[in-house]
Amino acid sequence: MSTASFVPADLAVWLDTHAELLDSSAGHAREIVPRLAAAGLFGIGVPVTYAGGRGGAATDAVEAIAQVASHSLSAAFVFWGHRTFIEYLLHSPNAGLRETWLPQLLSGEIAGATGLSNAMKYLSALEPLQMKAEPVAADGSGARRWALSGSLPWITNLRPEGFLVAAAFDHADSGKPSIFAVPHDLPGVGRSADLDLIALRASNTAALKIEGAQLDERWMIADNASTFLTRVRPGFLGLQCGLSLGLARRALASVALARPASRLALAADAEQLADELARLTDQLCMGIAAQTYVEDASNLFRLRIALASLVASAVNLEVQASGGQGYLREQSAVARRVREASFVPIVTPSIVQLKHQLALHARTE
Repeated sequence: MSTASFVPADLAVWLDTHAELLDSSAGHAREIVPRLAAAGLFGIGVPVTYAGGRGGAATDAVEAIAQVASHSLSAAFVFWGHRTFIEYLLHSPNAGLRETWLPQLLSGEIAGATGLSNAMKYLSALEPLQMKAEPVAADGSGARRWALSGSLPWITNLRPEGFLVAAAFDHADSGKPSIFAVPHDLPGVGRSADLDLIALRASNTAALKIEGAQLDERWMIADNASTFLTRVRPGFLGLQCGLSLGLARRALASVALARPASRLALAADAEQLADELARLTDQLCMGIAAQTYVEDASNLFRLRIALASLVASAVNLEVQASGGQGYLREQSAVARRVREASFVPIVTPSIVQLKHQLALHARTE
C-alpha cells in the first residue's frame, strides 16, 4: 500500500476540528462530499483518462479512506460509500452511464450511494432481494423500460442535495436480477429523514423507498447482478477495510502519545497490535492487487473479521492508556473512537453475516 499522504493539511485540520460534530450531529453533513472532492480524493485509483481521475492503484483508494478514517470515521464512511459507487461505474459495461455521471461524482456535484448491502447478502444466500422490476412499454427511444419498487432500510450518503444510488432489482419476467443507478429526483423515489443513529450522524444515512419509479436500460449498471457483484465485491469490502485500518492506526498512535507510565505498561500489547495491523494491511493489498479475492472471497471475509477484532483491541488499549481522562468531555475523542469501533462489526456485511457465510462454506467443502 502506498505510503503517500493523500489528505492535504487543510482537510486534515477541518476533519480533526469537526470530528466530534460529524459524529454527534448532522450540522456539517453537507460539507463532507464537497471537501473530499475538492481535495481530489474521489479520483484516487481512477484512471487519468477520466476527467478528475488521478490514476494509481485500487489500494491507493483504500489507503486514502484509511487516512480520512484516522481523523473521522463519519467522513470516511461517506467516502467509502461514494467511492464504492464510483467503483461500480468503473466496472460497468454501460459506458454511457459512466461518461454521463463519473465527472459529477468525481467533482462532488452529486453523491454516490451504494445501496447494494441487500444484494451482497443475496449473493451470499443470506436474504432475498427487496427490490422488484416490472417491464413496461418502451419509450420513444425504443429502450427497454421497467417500473421499480421496493425499500432499503439503511443507505449512507443519500445527500438531500442530490444523489445516485445503486440498487439491485429482481426481475419477475426473467429471473435474473439487475442493478440500476437510481437518481434522487426520479418520480417515485423517496428518502426518509436521517436515521437516528448513536454516532456517525453526519453520514446522511437514511432509508430509501421506491414506488413505481420508471427507468430504462440507459440507467442499468449491470444486467446480471450476481456476476457483477462477484466482480466488485473485493472493491466493496476492500475499500470498507480502509475504515478499520485508519481507526486502528489512530488508536495506536494515541497510545504512543500517552503518559510515559502508561506507554511502558502497554508497550508490548501495542507492538503486537501494530505488527498484526501491518501484516493484515499487506495481506489486504496483495490480495486486491492480485485480484485473488474475486474467486476466493473467503480469505477477504476472514481478513475483514480479523481487522474488526484488531480495531476493538486497539481502541480498548487506547481506553486503558487514557485512563480516567478519557471520561472527561474535553477528552471525548477517546469515547468517539469507542463508538466508531462499535460500528465496524455491524456495517454490512456484518461480522455475524461473514462468519455465517464462512460456516456455510466450510460445510460444503
